Amino acid sequence: MRAAVLRSGRVETRGIDDPVPGPGQLLVRSLACGICASDLHFMDHPEAGAYDDTGMATYDQDVDIVMGHELCAEVIDYGPGTDRRIPVGTRVSSLPILSVGGRRRIIGQNPDSPGGFGEYLLLDAAITHVVRSDLPSEVVCVADGISVGWSAAARARVTTKEVPLVIGCGAIALSVIANLARMGVGPIVAVDFVASRRATARAMGAHMVIDPAEISPYQAWREMATASAASMGEMMAATGLPGCVVFECVGLPGVLDSIIKGCERNTRIFSVGGPPEGEHLHTMIAKRKGLNIQFGGGPLPVHWDEAFEAVCSGDLDVSPMLGRTVGLDEVPEALDAARDANGPARIVVVP
Repeated sequence: MRAAVLRSGRVETRGIDDPVPGPGQLLVRSLACGICASDLHFMDHPEAGAYDDTGMATYDQDVDIVMGHELCAEVIDYGPGTDRRIPVGTRVSSLPILSVGGRRRIIGQNPDSPGGFGEYLLLDAAITHVVRSDLPSEVVCVADGISVGWSAAARARVTTKEVPLVIGCGAIALSVIANLARMGVGPIVAVDFVASRRATARAMGAHMVIDPAEISPYQAWREMATASAASMGEMMAATGLPGCVVFECVGLPGVLDSIIKGCERNTRIFSVGGPPEGEHLHTMIAKRKGLNIQFGGGPLPVHWDEAFEAVCSGDLDVSPMLGRTVGLDEVPEALDAARDANGPARIVVVP
C-alpha cells in the first residue's frame, strides 16, 4: 500500500507492506483521517516515549510508523476467527485502540498499529462502530478529536454556580465548548490570540471570546461572572462570584503555570493540553489558592460513543472546524501547515 511514513523524524509518502489482520481484527481502507496536534507531538518528541510505561505508544525512529488516528474507514476483510457482524463495504470508525498480542496500542503511534495516513489499517472488531449516517467521511472522522474535549467537559461536571473559562481555541477546546454548550452550561468564556480561532469558538457555542493580548483572561472572566451572578439575582455581598472552572487546552510549557498564578482562589483546573516537554508548576501558589487540578487523559469510551453519535447524527455541526482535504502525497506539507495557529482546526487526509 501507499502511506505517509514517519521514520527518523521525517514523513515521506511511499509504498510499504499491507497490514495483515489478526484474530479479532478488521482490515479497513482509510477514507478520511484528521491531522491532530498529538500527531505533531508524537513525531516532534520521540523522547516522550521514554516516560510512557504503558507501551501504548512507542516511537522507534529506525522503523516505519504510519500515523493518523482520527479516522473513517471501509471494511475490506477479516482476521481469522473474527466475528463478521459488520459486512464488507461498511463505513466504520473506532476509538483508536488496537489489541496486538494481548497489549493495547494507540493506532498511529506504533509500528504494529498503523494509522489512517495510509491506504489500509487495522481495527479491533469488538470496538468498531458502524457509521449510520450519510455525512461525508471527512466530517465523520472528526468525531474522535471531538471526543477528547467532549469527555473533558463531561468529567468536569460544571454546575450552574460555575462559569467556565477555556484557554486556547484549538480542536480540543472547541469540543469542550461544544459539549458545555450542549449541556446548557454558561456563560462560556473562550481565550485565544488568533482571531479566526476566536470566531470558530463563538460558532461552536462560546458566549464571550477574549484576545489575551488586549485583556487579561481572568479580568474578562471576572466581569462575565459578575454579570452572570447579577442576572441570576444573586446578592453578591452574600454569595460572592460563581466558581471558576478553567479548561487548559493549549499544551505549551508555561501555560498551566500561568493559569495557577492568574486564576481566582478555589478554581478548578482541567488540564487537557499537556506539553510533551513537561511543565514546571508553582505548587505552593496552587496550595495557597486552594486549587484543584485534574489532568485529562483520553476520552472515556462512553464519551467517545456520545461524540461519535452527535457528529454522525448531525446534532453537532463540526463544519466550522474543517479546513482543506489533502492526498497522501501532500501529508508532509499538511503536517507543517497544521502547526500554523492561523489555519483551520482540522486538515483532513483522504488517502
